[in-house]
Parts: sequence; structure tokens; C-alpha cells
Amino acid sequence: SLEDYEETVKKAKEAWKVWADIPAPKRGEIVRQIGDALRQKIKVLGSLVSLEMGKIFVEGVGEVQEYVDVCDYAVGLSRMIGGPILPSERPGHALIEQWNPVGLVGIITAFNFPVAVYGWNSAIAMICGNACLWKGAPTTSLVSVAVTKIIAKVLEDNKVPGAVCSLVCGGADIGMAMARDERMDLLSFTGSTKVGKQVALMVQERFGRSLLELGGNNAIIVFEDADLNLVIPSALFAAVGTAGQRCTTARRLFLHESIHDEVVTKLAKAYAQVRIGDPWDSDTLYGPLHTKEAVKMFLDAVEQAKQQGGSVVYGGKVINRPGNYVEPTIVTGLPHNAPIVHTETFAPILYVLKFKEEEEVFAWNNEVKQGLSSSIFTKDLGRIFRWLGPKGSDCGIVNVNIPTSGAEIGGAFGGEKHTGGGRESGSDSWKLYMRRST
Repeated sequence: SLEDYEETVKKAKEAWKVWADIPAPKRGEIVRQIGDALRQKIKVLGSLVSLEMGKIFVEGVGEVQEYVDVCDYAVGLSRMIGGPILPSERPGHALIEQWNPVGLVGIITAFNFPVAVYGWNSAIAMICGNACLWKGAPTTSLVSVAVTKIIAKVLEDNKVPGAVCSLVCGGADIGMAMARDERMDLLSFTGSTKVGKQVALMVQERFGRSLLELGGNNAIIVFEDADLNLVIPSALFAAVGTAGQRCTTARRLFLHESIHDEVVTKLAKAYAQVRIGDPWDSDTLYGPLHTKEAVKMFLDAVEQAKQQGGSVVYGGKVINRPGNYVEPTIVTGLPHNAPIVHTETFAPILYVLKFKEEEEVFAWNNEVKQGLSSSIFTKDLGRIFRWLGPKGSDCGIVNVNIPTSGAEIGGAFGGEKHTGGGRESGSDSWKLYMRRST
């Protein structure tokens, strides 16, 4: 309730006073212990992610592993945060850039990565000297509670208040309270572009800081010289992994006209081999969608794709079994600018589109509102560097000869345009969790 929220914010603010006084390398040591505690429970926690979210067991475990990895990363970072000492133009003066924690970081995460996204934010926010207030997705609250209990034990064993990593389980009313609350020194929000826009406006209204990780409408571009042995498994993994419920899922596949038909045939064959079943079964590659609403969105999108001139060459239907299962789906024949192609449907639907020239397909990659992840398959070195350059992909993540999905914790993760411009995890994204004094 809002009363619980009020109490939690007060406790978190109090706990921050203790946490901010602990030297950064010592904070790093405590974060290292959190990583170890997660390591010990990785299988049971991965199981819980799979049970509550619906992703396959190995993906659940992999997600906890990302939190463990970012804890390791944060430990090193806790000894490396620094600003320059600059030459002062005034005699006998020193000019220093000092970094300090912002204070309390609010972290609102989405159902599809109920552990990893919190981990990326909290591990780095913590070594920077911030307290965290987490609101997980209402549909994955067991995962939020389990993770918070693991962290709380580590904090309390180190004689640090558990409220340094506080948790609120609630709905949109709590999320709105966080967005409007001046006591949230930074609000990190992961979710849809539509909700992200509302959050951003509320935070901006109070001149607060936000870090946004929103939608993606990611494309893979396959040129005529591409290695198709790489393309088929990559496109399959990027489009059907997590049943299409990743922000980095491939939703558009641009094929050079000379290889279009061959790739579609091979891809449909590969789709037919995807093992669909219980996410806890080690043979399963593809589990259910998260909710009944997601199934409805899937069916609506397939219908719209047909109305706009597309042909379903694989899938397109609900699977007749208990749970929110739908067939992984391939649609061909749509123009690059069809309205449904420009819509992010959080489901396993891949729109396959034809192109002739490099210049046009780079433009088509960039013409959607989102700018998260992108990939090309080619052996042409000149083309690769054009793709990475100023007139290439306008996305935050730019891949060559690998899928759009998946990310490394060492690099800053995030995207441009309607993806929100935020960056989490590696590189210099720690600066977002701090304020600079000159």
C-alpha cells in the first residue's frame, strides 16, 4: 500500500546515511558477498524465475548469472571511480572533479528479466554509495522477494541496515508515487515505451533524473555474401528466445532479394524443430508467453499483419495445451513501412522483408521509432565499418554476424530514440548513479 511505501522510503533514506559513510572498496566487498550468496542459490532462483515468468530453466539460471557477473564487475569498479585533478589557472589553487552518490535510486523492473535488470542497476548503484528502492513487476513478486531476502541477509551479516536494498511490491499506483517522489534521486525504469513516456514526464516535472530502458524493434539484415550457417540459428535464437519477450528480440529480418526465398525455407524448417514444452524440462527451448493478455496481443498482431498484406509462412496460432502457448511465427510479404512492422508486439512474430541496396536497408533499420539493438550478416569489411559508422545503425547496440539479443555486462546496455537513451551495466554507466561536483 502507499502507507507501506511511505515507511519504506523513510527507512531507505535513513539506511543511506550509514551506507554513504562506508568506503567504496568496502561497499564493493559487500556487493561481492551478494554475488556469492546468489551463486549459492543460482539453481533454485533460476527455477523460481522459470516458474513465475515462464522462461526456460537455463535462461532463468542465466539471468541470475548476469547479476552474479555484474557483482564481480562492480567490485573492481569500487576501487576505480574517480574524477580528474585539472590544472587550475589560478596560482595556489586545485581544480578537482569529485563524484558523489545521488542518494536513493528507485528501480522499476519488468516481468521479462525479473532478476538481471535489478542486478545491473543495484550492484553499480550500491558501490557508488546509493541506497536502492526496488519495485519489481507485480506478476513476478516471488522473485523480487527471494532476491531481496538473499541480499538482506548479506547486508545484516555485515552490520549494515537491510533497508539499503528496500523492496516494494505493488502496482501502477506505487510506480507513479515513485516517479513523483522528490526523494527518489534517480529513477531507473524498464518497461514499455508507452509507460516509460509517462514516467519520464512525471520525473521531469520535478526536475528529477531518470534512466529509461524501453522498447525495441530490432532488425537483422542479411546480405547476399552472408554465411547462412550463421544466419539461420542466429535469427531463430533472436526471434524465438524467451518466446519473443526480450527487448532485444529480433522482430524484423531484412533479406537481400537474391537469398530471400532460400533463407525463408531454411528458417521455417528450423522453426519446425523448436522443442516447445514445460520450461522446467531440460529438452524445452521455447516456453509459454507470460500472460493471457500477451496471447491476445499476439493474435491481434497476426491478424493485422494479414490485413496489411502479409502471409504467415509458419505458425500464427495458439497451441492447444494448458498455459499461454503460441506458435513461433514467420510473416513474409509486408512492405518495410507497414504499420504492424513498425509496432513492437512483445511476442514471437518475425516479419521477413526484402531489400536490394545497402543504403536503403540501413535507412529501413533506422526508420522505426525505437533504437535498441541491430545486426548485420556480411563478410564485406567496408560495409561492416559503414554499419558501425555515423550513417550506419542508429541503435545503442550494433552487432556484426551475431544475433540482436544478448548483451555483455562489460558494455553499456541501452538504446536511442523511443528506447529512452538510458545506459545500464558496464563502461561508464556508473556516472548515471552519481553527481559531479567541480
